[in-house]
Amino acid sequence: MADRVSPPSAADSAARPASPRRPPRRAARALLIAAAALALSACAVGPDYRRPAQDLGAAYAHAPEGRWIRADAAPRELPADWWTLFGDAVLDDLMDRMPRGNLDLAKAEAEFREARAALDSARAGLFPTLDASGAMSRAGQGAAGSGSAGNTYNLSATASWEVDLWGRVRRGVEAARAGEQASAADLDAMRLSLRFALAQAYFGVRASQLQDALLARTLDEYARALEMTRNRLAAGVVSPADVAAASAQLDQARAQRIRLGWQREQQIHAIAVLLGQAPASFRLAGGAVLPTVPEVPVGVPSALLLRRPDVAGAERRVAQANARIGVAQAAWFPDLTLSAQGGYRAAEFASWITAPARFWTLGPSLALSLFDGGARAAAVESARAAYDIQAATYRKTVLDALREVEDLLVQSQALAEEQAARDRALAAARETLRQVTNQYQAGLVDYLSVVQAQASALSAEQTALDVRSERLTASAQLIAALGGGYSVDAAAGPAAAAGPAAPIDPAPSATPAGPADSADSAVSRGPAGPAAAVN
Repeated sequence: MADRVSPPSAADSAARPASPRRPPRRAARALLIAAAALALSACAVGPDYRRPAQDLGAAYAHAPEGRWIRADAAPRELPADWWTLFGDAVLDDLMDRMPRGNLDLAKAEAEFREARAALDSARAGLFPTLDASGAMSRAGQGAAGSGSAGNTYNLSATASWEVDLWGRVRRGVEAARAGEQASAADLDAMRLSLRFALAQAYFGVRASQLQDALLARTLDEYARALEMTRNRLAAGVVSPADVAAASAQLDQARAQRIRLGWQREQQIHAIAVLLGQAPASFRLAGGAVLPTVPEVPVGVPSALLLRRPDVAGAERRVAQANARIGVAQAAWFPDLTLSAQGGYRAAEFASWITAPARFWTLGPSLALSLFDGGARAAAVESARAAYDIQAATYRKTVLDALREVEDLLVQSQALAEEQAARDRALAAARETLRQVTNQYQAGLVDYLSVVQAQASALSAEQTALDVRSERLTASAQLIAALGGGYSVDAAAGPAAAAGPAAPIDPAPSATPAGPADSADSAVSRGPAGPAAAVN
């Protein structure tokens, strides 16, 4: 940096010879200011982003329509810790431990950090670069020892700035920001998927434990029945066929319990891996009971645009592809670069950093590719095709989300009705078994009737447990399909850049068009409506 000096007096000016003309600093400063103003006022080429439209409908076709909540009840939303709706302390503990150890989640978080670094890298293009270098070289000509060799000492600094006249850098930042937001949504989608997988495995283990307890009681009953049949055979009341039937029934129940045991252990191993633990070191806390099925606020279809992380991620990828069209189109225009260099260069080290050894250069440069064999046109066409791909993917993601919610609403309601029917069937099977057993002891029926009644009662018990487990799983799956408490407004990625909302158009549009939205705009907000609940 040059030393600061006081302005010369009139006497000094008269005594000194005229100095060389100073560099035109005012002109250079004016040039930089003009270039900056031009860059700030320039428009970015390429289409401004508008979220692709998709018809969502006003309500779900199979919404419960308030059958499980009051019609005048205030709308409810899914909590972020949705698993607490099931009221199971062990499940709450597992959900709390899972994010700290799950390796899939660690991978997704690393991918998000990678996307954030890409955004920082793209932003760097908006600022000038400054380089400094120092060098010493010795050169000569002719035969060695001729005395023509000499040293050169060089110290310089170079600054350059590509003026973003056409918005190439800004579109690149826009694309990188949308990519970061998409990665944040992917992270939330991965977290939601893993939590559902953990809940599903947990419900499966608890149901399996109840099935095991049922089979244990059944084995005791079958063992007593076999002993009773043997005693009756010894008394000459029954035939050996009755003993064989009772023995076969006992062994079949034992085989069912063995199969159930290794399947349950596999589910526990899956929970261990979800928690990031070795299966051998994991033990599941006791509590062989099934949680109750909670009420699930359903809301309206338009809320999926804000509540589904996979939908939010797909929408951000459309915005990213749209911005890349502008990046490709900017290649048709010249690049303006402002550069400046200054430093010292001397042949002797003693006079290296002195005024006579100082040098500087300043000036703009324009670069334009005149012929590239169609490469730029192909790049623009490729970017437009990539946009169409992402727009179609987004619309398909929205439709899949709607279908998934509708399917689960149908399933949840049907399972609730099925459970009521299964409970009635179970009560009837138990009563049948009691009556047939009494008839057998009275000698009115053979043992085959008892075997059939026992098998029917056991099957009814197992089916009733299966339906209860399926209802819990379907309830958790419905919560996940509704977004699991995720919100674009609360997300670290898309929410941080929420901007003006685009309206929900009645018909799809395949090309980016319409009024310019914020480049960081997340998905549009849907209309609020009364929430329904499924139980």
